[in-house]
Amino acid sequence: CPAPALLCGLLVAVAAVAEGGRALPQLSDDIPFRVNWPGTELSLPTTGVLYKEDNYIIMTTVDKEKYKCLLPLIASGNEEEEKDYKGPTPGELLEPLFKQSSCSYRIESYWTYEVCHGKHIRQYHEEKETGQKINIQEYYLGNMIMKNSLSEPEESQELSCGYDLFLSLTQIPTKNIEGQMTPYYPVELGNGTPCSLRQNLPRSSTVMYICHPEAKHEILSVAEVTTCEYEVVILTPLLCNHPKYRFRASPVNDIFCQSLPGSPLKPHNLEQLEKQQEMLKMPFRRVKEEEMPSTKEEKFSSIHKPVAVGSHQLLTVGTTHISKLTDEQLIKEFLSGSYCFHGGVGWWKYEFCYGKYVHQYHEDKESGKTSVVVGTWSKEEHIEWSRKNAARTFYLREDGTQTVRMVSHFYGNGDVCDLTDKPRQVTVKLKCKESDSPHAVTIYMLEPHSCQYILGVESPVICKILDTADEYGLLSVPS
Repeated sequence: CPAPALLCGLLVAVAAVAEGGRALPQLSDDIPFRVNWPGTELSLPTTGVLYKEDNYIIMTTVDKEKYKCLLPLIASGNEEEEKDYKGPTPGELLEPLFKQSSCSYRIESYWTYEVCHGKHIRQYHEEKETGQKINIQEYYLGNMIMKNSLSEPEESQELSCGYDLFLSLTQIPTKNIEGQMTPYYPVELGNGTPCSLRQNLPRSSTVMYICHPEAKHEILSVAEVTTCEYEVVILTPLLCNHPKYRFRASPVNDIFCQSLPGSPLKPHNLEQLEKQQEMLKMPFRRVKEEEMPSTKEEKFSSIHKPVAVGSHQLLTVGTTHISKLTDEQLIKEFLSGSYCFHGGVGWWKYEFCYGKYVHQYHEDKESGKTSVVVGTWSKEEHIEWSRKNAARTFYLREDGTQTVRMVSHFYGNGDVCDLTDKPRQVTVKLKCKESDSPHAVTIYMLEPHSCQYILGVESPVICKILDTADEYGLLSVPS
């Protein structure tokens, strides 16, 4: 087989029977592998995955290159903990979330999604009409079934306990999240807005709660699986106390392939392929690090999870802990553009400097820093944009008053896009988001159309300045 096919064949062989009839572990999609080419000298790891000298296979490429590939001994080790668990059921673990009447939000290019846990799921879009009137287009994707107030606690508890017993006796459902089969706890919601495409049957949704220890009940994804039937994935730390739902980062299992006499250290075709892949990245190199103007940067720790949304968009979510400056000083520096927010994972990361620019960049030890200007600030262009779009969205309090929940700003005149031959542009959505950490910031990027972006920025810091927004959404230091 050619060199790329050698890798595929090698991974298939992990699940097959090797030379001499030795049975090897079953290959699973949620167990990642990585092929290493150590050459003639090989020092096996002394911790983590175990290896045995006789646990290998001989692989041959189409060019007659031969390699001895040492395979890891795959073992899972959480069965005893799951078997002995006698703590709260998943329904009981999620009960505080439902009792708090809390809501989670997700902003996309057109729609905003609202999940009020244990109550409803709402999809809506706000538009500014003439005279500053806000027109709201909304659909309910599902509601919890209303019960008699006297019998609700008892019936609700019976339903929850019955469903938890059902899950304990059956296989817990899983969903593929970033290539890993992840267990989830489903909550069904029905009786949504009638669907005209299905003879006015009500919309319905399944809310899938999955464990993530660093999450704050964020909406990971919303998908319409069939007409007017939806799946909503929620990240929550509450389920992580249950061993069967616990978040586990799958370790990467290394396969070591040593070249046999007469063969190169790495297959020739594979080296050629890697060089071609490296060349494909070259057109994206815009500005090297030494060409960039110096900006104020600070070290930050990052908690993140990249997420594929739908079939066309890539959403990257990053939660970082920003400088522990005083709130007043931090707000002043942020609004002046001298303190910038950073976020994102994977190849591209993002830098947002309020009232200045949005950059996406990639840092590489060998080639330095590659940067693309996604959008630059022009007050005049933003004001013109805000006359056609809602620069402010509001939240109605229980006492009847309203407060600003989010502001949107337009940044245009970015680097010219190769696909459209037009400058890149981005709409930055600044949203209040409460957190246990007063200096946390969550950043995500959407690309609903080629080189037209949505940058979501959520932080408790933003909560302190949203009410200063004027009719154009422009912010100022609180008095």
